[in-house]
Amino acid sequence: MPSKKIHLAAFMNAGPQGTVGWRHPDAGDDFLTAEHYLHIARVLEAACFDMAFVPDALAVPRSLGGSFEPAVRFGSGTTRLDPMTVITLMSSVTTRLGVAATMSTGYQEPYNLARSMGTLDHLSGGRAGWNVVTSFQDAEAQNFGQDKLPDREERYARAEEFLEVITRLWDSWSDDALIRDKVSGRFGHPDQVEAIDHRGRFFQVQGPLGVPRPPQGYPVIVQAGASPTGRDFASRWADVVFCSHESLESAVDFCQDMKKRAAAHGRDPEQLKILPAATTVVGIDYRDAMAKHEAFFDLVDHEAGLSRLAYHCNVDLTKYDLDGPLPSLEVVGVEGHYREVVEFAERERLSIREIGRWYGARTEGNMIGSAADIADTMEQWIDAGAADGFMIQATHVPAAFEDFATHVVPELQRRGLFRTEYEGNTLRENLGLARPGRGEWRHRAKGATAVTAHGAGA
Repeated sequence: MPSKKIHLAAFMNAGPQGTVGWRHPDAGDDFLTAEHYLHIARVLEAACFDMAFVPDALAVPRSLGGSFEPAVRFGSGTTRLDPMTVITLMSSVTTRLGVAATMSTGYQEPYNLARSMGTLDHLSGGRAGWNVVTSFQDAEAQNFGQDKLPDREERYARAEEFLEVITRLWDSWSDDALIRDKVSGRFGHPDQVEAIDHRGRFFQVQGPLGVPRPPQGYPVIVQAGASPTGRDFASRWADVVFCSHESLESAVDFCQDMKKRAAAHGRDPEQLKILPAATTVVGIDYRDAMAKHEAFFDLVDHEAGLSRLAYHCNVDLTKYDLDGPLPSLEVVGVEGHYREVVEFAERERLSIREIGRWYGARTEGNMIGSAADIADTMEQWIDAGAADGFMIQATHVPAAFEDFATHVVPELQRRGLFRTEYEGNTLRENLGLARPGRGEWRHRAKGATAVTAHGAGA
């Protein structure tokens, strides 16, 4: 009996891929052109991917040595185009592929983001997604009038109110508010459009939104919180959780925890999709794939990898002995990445310098091998309850996505693990997610103790 069908998303920067992906001989050099992203979009849709997912940060990293010099020298997280512009481009040449952009609740306003995402959801026919982040670098804060990031609890408190406001704005029009009757001259039902009159700790927003309710109700909400606060937030608000794990065991523990949290908040656990990162290296066989990975590893300078890790953790690693072990750190940044590094470094007894080289070329999920090898591993993770699908991370673009689409996708389809054509028109439909009814925000907001059936209106 085949395993349940999996979901696939593609993790792709709006700029160079990864730490040294730009150095790969097969990497494209045209990431500053529209055609680069249009080509990737076509490749992903032809392979029936659920969505393209674009991460983002609002600063050039300064975490290593307090300077942006290492990041610029190695190209680690320096060039990041506006993700909304990029995913809008990608949606213009596709009809089924979902497109998701990362936008920070720390340095955006709910009204502007509600309008941008609502607009894209309409123009794409219901294929927009928003990856909610609270920002994780002091360098980002310093571009927006702050000396350093607020602490984690403060950032999540703002995010909580942000989500309430933005979903209320999307709900400020009923689904049937538009009439557009040219004969009578009536454009809409005024009694089906509401101001939200929100006055809170962080935001004061009157509304209503100037964009009718999105086709998906709410664009798909993606989140990647790994701390206890982040997990609670994601289990209430998110439709998709992006995560990163160094072992199958930690992935199973995380997935089970998130499903339990969702159920405790009154949600159907199957309405929360868990997509761990999977960096795939496809070869004719395992030996061929390992040769490709080793050639990629040889491109990584330890300082480039440490620049990336320092950026993720928001901790200056040059303060420590690079030939000594990684000390216990108070991580302001991405806690999930830090835990993954600790797990691997302790198991392999790595120094900080060695961690840098590993982190710069890491292949999450241990998915190196032939198409059959990779499909075996994916099937194992799905059967173990570690995932609902995977966030495919390419070592270099577009070639690594092309390799996956050409070799791994047909193998998954042959096994009955992946679709051969899209089931629906919207991103929610293809992910198997219910469309939120108007007023769903009340059931996801912090403190809610009961949830009505999916699709119930306010």
